[in-house]
Amino acid sequence: MTQVLIVAAEASSALYAKRLLQLWKSQERNIQAFGIGSREMEAEGFEIVARSEDLAVVGIQEVIAHWGEIKGAFHGLLRAAQSRQPKVALLLDYPDFNLRLAKKLKGLGIPVVYYISPQLWAWRSSRVKTVKSFVDKMLVLFPFEVDFYRRHGVEVEFVGHPLLDELDERYFSEEDFHFRRSRYGIRPGDKLLGLMPGSRKSELKHHLQVQLETARQLVQEQPRLKVALLVAPGLDMEFVRSLLPDRLTYSLILTQAEPFDMIHLCDALVCASGTATLMVGLMQKPMVVMYKMNPLSAFLAKRFVRSTQHFAMVNLILNDRVVPELFQEQAEPEKLASELKPQLFDEVRASRLKSQLGALRGALGEQGATQRVDRALDPYLREADVGVELR
Repeated sequence: MTQVLIVAAEASSALYAKRLLQLWKSQERNIQAFGIGSREMEAEGFEIVARSEDLAVVGIQEVIAHWGEIKGAFHGLLRAAQSRQPKVALLLDYPDFNLRLAKKLKGLGIPVVYYISPQLWAWRSSRVKTVKSFVDKMLVLFPFEVDFYRRHGVEVEFVGHPLLDELDERYFSEEDFHFRRSRYGIRPGDKLLGLMPGSRKSELKHHLQVQLETARQLVQEQPRLKVALLVAPGLDMEFVRSLLPDRLTYSLILTQAEPFDMIHLCDALVCASGTATLMVGLMQKPMVVMYKMNPLSAFLAKRFVRSTQHFAMVNLILNDRVVPELFQEQAEPEKLASELKPQLFDEVRASRLKSQLGALRGALGEQGATQRVDRALDPYLREADVGVELR
């Protein structure tokens, strides 16, 4: 059986890796994948060395707090790689961990394919030297990333964005929209605000209370406004409930499902920066993007991210401040509520924003990203076994 090492340590990466596992299963490929992944990946036959739910942290202090788990996962992967000698390692995003791992894997003679590029074009671009030295091929989601890597002599292939394969035309059906909302008691004239505080526990810590207070202020002005907390797949619902205040002054719909299914219900959303903003944008839903972290991490982020005017993925791709983005001290309830009000209650402005977001699909290539990743891996999977001397 052909061995493949996969590292998918974040919620979005785990979704894309799961789709690849499902494709291999449908093709009846004789492949055994192992490494870092989610419970959903494990259900597809993936062998867990470490769980993505335990490793998805952002910020220096958060990394330090989880250093024992991260270090244990790193060395566990190396031991597994030495004993199982995978034909290829597929590393998704998670750059600080994965670029160090790539160096070790290359030392073992294991080819490395990197899927979902770190944002080197935005910050810490010096790491492209590490990519060139230890990554055999980079598979990128955005067309502009191809030119960046080619300029630095890295073998690169544009595969398009796998989120396009998650879109279903029923999401754009007015009839389906009202039917699904009715199941939550939302009437045709109601407005629904979605809260998306993030998929990591550290993000919930920084974002959840801010988003809940933002909703409270909006409901105080518009009592008919409905509010839904969209819980990311992979998060434990009991943990999320434990973070909620004992009493809320408004009704909160708590739901956990596939992200697009949840986003579909909403009229506008306040969303933590990340892949979720791209999902919301592809659904053409008005949104305000926010992000908060501990002060030290925020200071370093501001210091290193100098080559781009935006941090929201939607704005980066469209190269324009299409949706409001509020970082750190600006991401406070009063400002968030002020930006959300016209998106929820001004039909002209909301319609204009939806139209602008409609350009996203065309900027992300065509559907079939998972199939293109499979084809890019095929040469490595078909190569004859080569023995490697371990030292």
